[in-house]
Amino acid sequence: MDQFNMMWMNDALFLANQAALMGEVPVGAVVLYENQIIGKGYNTRERDQNPLAHAEISAIQEASAKIRSWRLSHCILVVTLEPCPMCLAACQQARMAQVFFGAQDPKGGAISLGYGFHEDPRTHHRFPVTYMENPECSQVLKNFFAQRRKRR
Repeated sequence: MDQFNMMWMNDALFLANQAALMGEVPVGAVVLYENQIIGKGYNTRERDQNPLAHAEISAIQEASAKIRSWRLSHCILVVTLEPCPMCLAACQQARMAQVFFGAQDPKGGAISLGYGFHEDPRTHHRFPVTYMENPECSQVLKNFFAQRRKRR
């Protein structure tokens, strides 16, 4: 992972750790526009009792509100965990320019599950999604679920 993307991934990791402190699955996301964060998010599904309260959705909503447009065509999403199909679709709907993620999700990640509609020529918007392996992104999830198993 290059130094530029590592800096933004660290911001997303900070948010993931915030989620973990709240008892949420630790996923964090930032939306960048011209090398500045315009949207931040972390999972709040438990707190909000909302199945849509994923980190990516929150970050996209905040970014859209900030620039007063649902079109984020010049923006980049950096997220600690591979987006699920819903979040990848949200990136497509927002016309995201690019997505970077730090940990794969073989059981819930859109790309791992074969839902590569971000590059399907039949869709209205295509964009690159790049896995930039970051052991810290995986570790925060492993630690969180290990703690949950101990409590049971």
